[in-house]
Amino acid sequence: MRYDAALDTALQRLHDEGRYRTFIDIERQNGQFPHAVWTRPDGSKKDITVWCGNDYLGMGQHPVVLKAMHEALEATGAGSGGTRNISGTTVYHNRLEAELADLHRKEAALVFTSAYIANDATLSTLRQIFPGLIIYSDALNHASMIEGVRRGGGLKRIFRHNDVAHLRELLAADDPDAPKLIAFESIYSMDGDFGPIAEICDLAEEFGALTYLDEVHAVGMYGPRGAGVAERDHQMHRIDIINATLAKAFGVFGGYIAASAKMVDAVRSYAPGFIFTTSLPPAVAAGAAASVAFLKTAEGQKLRDLQQAYASTLKMRLKGLGLPIIDCGSHIVPVHVGNPTHCKMLSDMLLDQFGVYVQPINYPTVPRGTERLRLTPSPVHDFGQIDALVRAMDQLWGHCALNRAELSA
Repeated sequence: MRYDAALDTALQRLHDEGRYRTFIDIERQNGQFPHAVWTRPDGSKKDITVWCGNDYLGMGQHPVVLKAMHEALEATGAGSGGTRNISGTTVYHNRLEAELADLHRKEAALVFTSAYIANDATLSTLRQIFPGLIIYSDALNHASMIEGVRRGGGLKRIFRHNDVAHLRELLAADDPDAPKLIAFESIYSMDGDFGPIAEICDLAEEFGALTYLDEVHAVGMYGPRGAGVAERDHQMHRIDIINATLAKAFGVFGGYIAASAKMVDAVRSYAPGFIFTTSLPPAVAAGAAASVAFLKTAEGQKLRDLQQAYASTLKMRLKGLGLPIIDCGSHIVPVHVGNPTHCKMLSDMLLDQFGVYVQPINYPTVPRGTERLRLTPSPVHDFGQIDALVRAMDQLWGHCALNRAELSA
């Protein structure tokens, strides 16, 4: 076989479609975020402002988090030394899981190496725990949820995005005695729209289904203690399993689920993605626990309020220019481009000419024809940086001959 030729063909196809992905080499500067330094391919340096990061509240550089990590690093060293079952459970892991269980008002929590692994491992393992389980999955669920549902085998039903009526039809058509689980998200990260939590919980109660809610893009950001949209909407007690991340608003690394003690114990005992993976480094667990605890406080609420104010300002400014933003009321600000080549060109020009870093979002992350720039304002941005971003977008939109009126329609 001509392996090299097959590789060339696969890579060239991405180039031809305008969606070949390149890594932008940046160096975040502690205490200076969202400022960073970009190393160009030729080795030269340029100061930039990051506008596409998922460190939504700047907690990745917060003194409380860094202090906890430094102390744990000095006390325990770098790695955990093993899986959770074999020497890899420390006081820091236990403390983090206790903080997360308290955050979501659940009996227990279980930490994984990422929210992707938490989704994949949990959803696939639930098939073993509940034989004959039918999983009802929103059409726009994250790839990790899709993989977990697929890899577990068994019956699945895909309901149209946020379409509660369609979900009802699917539930009603199945055996009423079969075990069921509805998997959905609180915030869908590419459009920034909200899942209908209360309505789905109503259906779950009517049809005897478990609820599985991905709060990855909402934890830290919503609710009086930052537990997510379910907390904000007073629905958290109706969710059986919550999945979320430590790597976005909490600013560190890792993922987790929160649920009843029995549910967590079963997943812990059966999920290969948990059992056979080295646990988080203690310093990471310590930093995450400190971040979760901080964002439960009034000081955490101040960050949430400031972030929402900046997001609202940015949306208003871009709308004023007639740019086609997708405004679903969340903290995420997508700007629709609709063409992978134009999207990449805009991203490159923003970075090279204006020092504004916004990564293009292309297929398969979003459907073809919906390519976009996804902006994520944070409390550590300021109005001056917003103004610079808006002016750059205005100038380049006209330069690239993108039609504002048509794209906005």
